[in-house]
Amino acid sequence: MEKKIEKLRKKLDFKRKKIFIEGTITNFCYAPSISAKTCLVKYKDGDIKTILCPDGIKIGNKVKSGIEIPLFIGNCLILKNLPLGTDIHNIELYPGCGGQFVRAGGAFANIVAKEGSYVTLRLPSGEVRFISKYCWATVGRVCNKYESKEITNKAGRNRWIGKRPHVRGVVKNPVDHPHGGGEGRSPIGRSHPVTPWGKVALGKRTRKNKRYSDLLIISRRK
Repeated sequence: MEKKIEKLRKKLDFKRKKIFIEGTITNFCYAPSISAKTCLVKYKDGDIKTILCPDGIKIGNKVKSGIEIPLFIGNCLILKNLPLGTDIHNIELYPGCGGQFVRAGGAFANIVAKEGSYVTLRLPSGEVRFISKYCWATVGRVCNKYESKEITNKAGRNRWIGKRPHVRGVVKNPVDHPHGGGEGRSPIGRSHPVTPWGKVALGKRTRKNKRYSDLLIISRRK
């Protein structure tokens, strides 16, 4: 009886590995408020969704999501099935929570090592950390790698990407900002710049010393 159960389990595992979702890139589309572009994917069941556009992908290319599928740009796999040195983006922080890491234009993370139930990643900030090997990630880099070098040219273009105008605290009244008040063009009157709520800004570390994820971080960002 136990042998029959074991055979059935192996057959089910084999079938699960063969299951994957396939779609076709139909068009590139503009997405406001983000630095990367998106592309439309039409799946075989007729469903149409948008994904972050990987660098180098073209209209008509096939993208797949599955456990054991070929290593191709735009394909989505779990980290344990990706080889060392692979460039990836749109990574899950915890299994099943959806992509949260490495989603900006031109960003990519690199798989450094595998050990036990964790995979070591080097993030774009320079931070090296552990992530569960059962998290999903997309192969390749995010498109629009020269986004940081683009010239805005006009204020309206900033509004297109979600950046609203802001007023300096020095020119406000004292009731509205700690930097406000004074006669003429007066300085802020403090040893350090502060936020509108009085907290120290520009350089002060705000991360808690005892966070639950401290054990998963090998080295901090540069």
